[in-house]
Amino acid sequence: MSKATNSRKDTGLYWGLTGLLSAFMAFSGVFYLTSPEATAAFQHLGFPSYFRVELAIAKLLGAAALLLPISARVKEWAYAGFAITFVSAAIAHSASGDPATAVAAPIVALLVLFGSYRAYRRRRGD
Repeated sequence: MSKATNSRKDTGLYWGLTGLLSAFMAFSGVFYLTSPEATAAFQHLGFPSYFRVELAIAKLLGAAALLLPISARVKEWAYAGFAITFVSAAIAHSASGDPATAVAAPIVALLVLFGSYRAYRRRRGD
């Protein structure tokens, strides 16, 4: 394959995975702010209500950071923050005795994040 074809493939993969990840994070951020079910879920996990609001704002800002043309350092921090969030979510659901699907969902999101990050680094030539 030519370099141009690889570059186009990397760009498509990056935007597909990053769009999916950002949409998931943005929708969950809005859900955390507006849904009584989210409030109940955070209580079930043992988290205070203010943490739900902080996490929602962080998710919205991180989703924007991945989509907007801003500094690479900010994007790297967004990726790191999302990785910590997904690992922490899996641990919290597991520790709370939630079903395997609740533990698996953040792990699947983490795999999408890794794919997006890998495509991001390839696009940058790293």
